[in-house]
Amino acid sequence: MLSRAASRQAGFTYLGLIIFVFIIGLVGAATMKVGALLQRAQAETELLEIGFQFSAALKSYAEATPRGQPPQPLSLQELLRDTRFPSPRRHLRKIFVDPVTGQAEWGLVRAGEGGRILGVHSLSQRQPLKLAKFDERFPNFENKERLADWKFMAQGQGAAPTARPGAPQPQVTMEPPPELPAGPVAEPVAAQAPMQELKPPPRAEPEPEPEPEPPQDEPPAQDESDDDKKEEKDKDEPKEAPAQESGR
Repeated sequence: MLSRAASRQAGFTYLGLIIFVFIIGLVGAATMKVGALLQRAQAETELLEIGFQFSAALKSYAEATPRGQPPQPLSLQELLRDTRFPSPRRHLRKIFVDPVTGQAEWGLVRAGEGGRILGVHSLSQRQPLKLAKFDERFPNFENKERLADWKFMAQGQGAAPTARPGAPQPQVTMEPPPELPAGPVAEPVAAQAPMQELKPPPRAEPEPEPEPEPPQDEPPAQDESDDDKKEEKDKDEPKEAPAQESGR
């Protein structure tokens, strides 16, 4: 009896150990999967930052182009040493390693076969984890099927390359603006009478002022000098002797 009980207990212990190991394995596998996903997400983030540095270098190369020189390089090495100037310039610090593939090899977007470089991209054919909510530096990166479709261009950082001369241009159709809902019809405005020219009121003529009355004649004032002369004349004339009485 004891041997049977001991064997049964040993069987349950062994079964419990198997279940425990199975659970540990599941947890470990899930942890490894989560770790791998986190590592891929970090690699994609690094790829975006490195790609932006390539875009900035290509843009700097184009903006520094002397007159009469091509604005795009033929190789990525020209970004490290721009020999178009007497003193070579440096637009890129180094040729970075692709964080996804682990190699310093990049796909090149060229202007035609064997043309100059317009952009770079990863050589990885893996499906990206990040499909939306990209930074404004990376337009047109949403919902790409492969990491190789993330193209870091010189113009617009991630935008499509400009069309070559002679290539058909997309037609832009202009749609008419939507019609607004009809509102209540306004009543017609009654015709207004023509405006008559306003004449200024007649100006009142000023009344004639009454003529001033002539001053009344006043006796001329006698000059004091005339009176003095008359008195002197009377003094000079001899007085007539009184008439003698008749009969003497």
